[in-house]
Amino acid sequence: MPKVRIATIIERLDSNMRSALAEAVTEVLPGANVDSYGLFRAFVRAVERRCSTWEKVPERCVKTD
Repeated sequence: MPKVRIATIIERLDSNMRSALAEAVTEVLPGANVDSYGLFRAFVRAVERRCSTWEKVPERCVKTD
């Protein structure tokens, strides 16, 4: 089974993930003042604490060019 560096993937998708995360927070907490950069940095740190550096993923989730 292939492995991926999950935090690196999340960081690579920074702008899209940051916007989506901020949008989700304001959807759940209407009127919340969200610092999207601070929230995203905290999210990446939390992922690094909770996940293994290298996470196994099914082959169907990985496409190589």
